[in-house]
Amino acid sequence: MTQVQDFSSVVDGMDAVIHLAARVHMMRETATDPDIAFRQANRDVTQRLAQAAAEAGVARFVFLSSVKVNGEQTSGVAFSERDAPAPEDAYGRSKRDAEDALQKIAATTKMTITTLRVPLVYGPSVRANFAALLRICDTFLPLPLDGITNNRRSLLFLGNLTHAIEAVISAAAAGGGTFLLSDGEDMSTAELVGHLRYSLNRHAPRLVIPASVLESMAALVGKQAAAQRLCGSLQVDSTAFRQAFGWIPPFSPAQGIAATAAAHCATR
Repeated sequence: MTQVQDFSSVVDGMDAVIHLAARVHMMRETATDPDIAFRQANRDVTQRLAQAAAEAGVARFVFLSSVKVNGEQTSGVAFSERDAPAPEDAYGRSKRDAEDALQKIAATTKMTITTLRVPLVYGPSVRANFAALLRICDTFLPLPLDGITNNRRSLLFLGNLTHAIEAVISAAAAGGGTFLLSDGEDMSTAELVGHLRYSLNRHAPRLVIPASVLESMAALVGKQAAAQRLCGSLQVDSTAFRQAFGWIPPFSPAQGIAATAAAHCATR
């Protein structure tokens, strides 16, 4: 999409545009300057698409952003829309810049723009870190994750995300703005692993290693970032979205994890 300069033919005749495409976290970064690559894909494309949509008379524009605009970790208090953005990587910065560009378009056009900042989205065909966790849970071997019980992470099932987007584009009153979104039931890493192993029917002896020990071991081999994702907390408060759109997630995390695991099992 970075090569497309004119989106007018794409949005012509549309009532609503839902923009999900993005350059996401790269397991093996190949760009010489990741910040430039992320800005071109996530800020510039978003700006061109939204401007074309506004000029075409599109009524509503939904943009999928990321909780990484807020930051990488919480400590006891969930992120909310009131928090100042504090992105820590190129991806988060590009999403923040895209949000800033959209706010300017919303202020100067009649198009209603709704931005959804989401945490990790999981579901059938999930990739990257969640897919890796699925694979290691799909064994009968004990995992050193049962001791990570004091953290809390917000997640979002794909079915809940699509339902939330439907709520935005079908709302009687156009309600633009920026909202955080999640399943609404945060869990520890140990709880997540337990749900996954139950859904995968892979039961193994518990291996309890304190999170502090895991983090120290990870630091020795240069894996601090991976350990932070497993041991740290990242929570979002989706109260504002629920109140604004009268939204109740149709799927519980247990249902979402079961559906994700079932899809994974079908590819064994």
